[in-house]
Amino acid sequence: MPQFDEQPRVTARLDGEWTFVTDPDGDGDERGLQDPDTDWPADAEVVSVPHAWQEERTYREYTGTAWYRTTVEYDGTGERTFLRFGAVDYEAVVYVDGERVGTNRDGYLPFEVEVTDAMTPGENTVAVAVTDPEDLSEIPHGKQGRPWYTRSSGIWQSVTLESRPATFVADVKARPDLDDDSVVVDITVDDPTDDVEAVVTVRRDGDDVANATCDIAGNDGECTVTLDDPDYWTPDDPALYDLVVELRSDGGGIVDIHEDYFGMRSVSVDSGRLYLNGDPLYVRGALDQAYYPDTLYRPFDDDLFEYEIQKAKELGFNLLRKHIKPAHPDFVEAADRLGILVWEEPANPDLYTDRSKEEVRKQIRGLIDRDYNSPSVVIWSLYNEEWGIGLDQVDYSDHKGRLWNDEEKQAYLTELFRETKELDPTRLVCDNSGWAHVTTDLNDYHEYFVSPDRHAAWKDDLNDIVANPGDNYAVENTPADDAPIMISEFGTWGFPDLSKLRDHYGGDPTWFSHDFLDDPLKRPERVDERYESTNLPDVFDGYADLAEVWQARESDSLKGIVEEMRTHEGIAGYVLTEFSDIEWEFNGVLDYLRDPKSLASDFATVNDEVLVAIEPERHVVAPGEAVSVDVHVVNDTTDALDGILSWTGAGGDGSRSVSIDGFGVTTFESVLTVVPSADTETGPYSVQATLDAADHTVSNVVRIVVVAPEDSGGKTVYSTAPIADSLDANDVTVTCDLADADIAVVTDLDDDVSEFVKRGNSAVVVPKPDGRMTPNDYFEYRNLPAGESWNLVASLLYQDSSLVADLCPDARVGWSFEDLFPHDLVIDLNAAADDVHVGSIEGWIANWSSALLTRKHGDGTLCCCTFRVTDAYGEHPTATTLVNRLIRTL
Repeated sequence: MPQFDEQPRVTARLDGEWTFVTDPDGDGDERGLQDPDTDWPADAEVVSVPHAWQEERTYREYTGTAWYRTTVEYDGTGERTFLRFGAVDYEAVVYVDGERVGTNRDGYLPFEVEVTDAMTPGENTVAVAVTDPEDLSEIPHGKQGRPWYTRSSGIWQSVTLESRPATFVADVKARPDLDDDSVVVDITVDDPTDDVEAVVTVRRDGDDVANATCDIAGNDGECTVTLDDPDYWTPDDPALYDLVVELRSDGGGIVDIHEDYFGMRSVSVDSGRLYLNGDPLYVRGALDQAYYPDTLYRPFDDDLFEYEIQKAKELGFNLLRKHIKPAHPDFVEAADRLGILVWEEPANPDLYTDRSKEEVRKQIRGLIDRDYNSPSVVIWSLYNEEWGIGLDQVDYSDHKGRLWNDEEKQAYLTELFRETKELDPTRLVCDNSGWAHVTTDLNDYHEYFVSPDRHAAWKDDLNDIVANPGDNYAVENTPADDAPIMISEFGTWGFPDLSKLRDHYGGDPTWFSHDFLDDPLKRPERVDERYESTNLPDVFDGYADLAEVWQARESDSLKGIVEEMRTHEGIAGYVLTEFSDIEWEFNGVLDYLRDPKSLASDFATVNDEVLVAIEPERHVVAPGEAVSVDVHVVNDTTDALDGILSWTGAGGDGSRSVSIDGFGVTTFESVLTVVPSADTETGPYSVQATLDAADHTVSNVVRIVVVAPEDSGGKTVYSTAPIADSLDANDVTVTCDLADADIAVVTDLDDDVSEFVKRGNSAVVVPKPDGRMTPNDYFEYRNLPAGESWNLVASLLYQDSSLVADLCPDARVGWSFEDLFPHDLVIDLNAAADDVHVGSIEGWIANWSSALLTRKHGDGTLCCCTFRVTDAYGEHPTATTLVNRLIRTL
């Protein structure tokens, strides 16, 4: 039991052993569970608080009411006594010795109840009834439950018992002003008397650096403290100042002492750029959902937050976006101390109602109040993707209730933005992260493109975003041209180490089979069965091999997407989805256990504050063909860099002296021309560039694939326009009579071609010029988006065929298929009958399909190639060689 020392203001932790019992009928108060003399049911058990009941498998699906109880030895110290809870999800009713002393509704933020009259010296019983209902639709709940992750209910943060004097400092807010190197200190006093004043002392590393006296009028006081040449807080130099407020009587006696800290930090926007302390800032951030394998919302190690922040900084991140729920207060403290920027947001409800609006508003106020003095926190979001203000997480159609269309919701969000800015003028505010902005400091976008599959579309999208920022606004109550453009969600999936997960959990975790996960893309349950039903066991040496290849695909995609953003002058920063895997969503740079994935070191290079980006005019080339290569040096620091830029590759070695301006992109055009010799064989060739400057030596590598030409073997090809024209123009013998043909290459598989194949011949079906497959009776297709696609970023396109093996550096399909990636896939696959040369899977081995396969048809062979080769044949080396191989070998 916690014991109090004889001090005027004392805090004792009540963490540790509490008794816990569920109350499915919700009648615990009627049965007297709050009464210390009532024996609890036989199924009550001892748990360790902080505690979420879903941490135990027995209660994983339980919703409703549960009770916690402990005893506290209290010696009567202090004139007033408070029970303080870090966070209880969701509704808490607090009792002391059977007396109801307070309630709270909010799952994420601290609250306290005064127990001065209820506590007596000696042993006291504290009981808390916690209710987390099944229906969360009006409750800010983040990603708990449908359709996302495991729920988290109970007393999941620390509990303390605090004794204070009758008059005490209730709150202190420090508002830095870097224009005159001062800090405005606002003080709130509880139960003030007429004869108190506050003495404010600012300390740095234990030494007093400034002080001021503040008069208290009513409950409040304000004073300005000027600092002499202060240290500004930055992620590289997280300078913190201690703030001590002594409440004194008119006789000079100390009534109360309140201690906190703050940092001299400012954040602002101007002309589409972010600034930290007046210096330009490029955000390199990651989405951090802060879910953990066994403890859900709580860190599983005492030093986990420190580890996460240090790892994030090693990976090049300067910001973490704590997604759709307030950050754990210990994380914010670690971010302040270790130096990383934080973007915070309230949890979201599902529905837009008077209750949900008020609860969101309350949580925003509480979040600001809790973290006001934390210099690491630089951005607040109000809503995410219209969740709870236009979308119900199910209906993404353009209905009249969308924020895009609803003037009442636009007015409400504008009012909430202005209220938030008034409560906290020290930070930026994003009204609705992702789209449909109304009144905002940031114009942020959620864009899920995969590279190289949709790299050209991604470049076009970025150009369109920068050229037309107002298209992301429902109404411009603040001008779109003024707001920095950020891509605050993007990413690619990379399969985890499945055996490692199963070893940790002792089998399949319960989140494998959440009842709300209907799509096997998201539902890991039966993954082994799906794996065995494909040709994956023949391609990969188990899950570990699959994970290695898939994570390499994740690495390549992130490299392409990030480099495109960082070399685009119109983009002010990005936030990667995401920092770590979360249950079924495996798109992290770290896995769910917080270990780096295999892509981490390569990603750190692309995400460093100084980047050398290599941009060839194309990534696939024929022997003897020249490819010009540009090099961009991206400098996110404000320091100029002088040094040597060197390069090596198929075009030879070279170097030059360079001067790189502080903060921005410096481009060196055509520093290298790659010209493979005429006898170069098919395969990948590397180009490397290195910047060697005083404090920065950085390198990067890009692959250019050389594809040697191959002929069609002298075959006579039956074909029809438009592919026939391309074949004919490239010296392939083309006939319009099937009787004269060795093979057919068509965009429309009609009955005549079908009969031709049945008689023992072969046919290749290719897309139309628009990249789409013509429907037929022999293959069933699934359309893929030509641009952004959440499914595509969760996919792996892999190969297992001599037809393409030399075109791909490993089992994944990469840059050699630049501009050829399919817009349709074949889905009616049979692992026993079909020869799948290029396959595709999504998520947890779902939606098995193919971009290149052969199958028997009568006595002949049908080949379906959905790669977009039709218009590219004769121009694109891969398209030409692949089609000619098919003609020659089938």
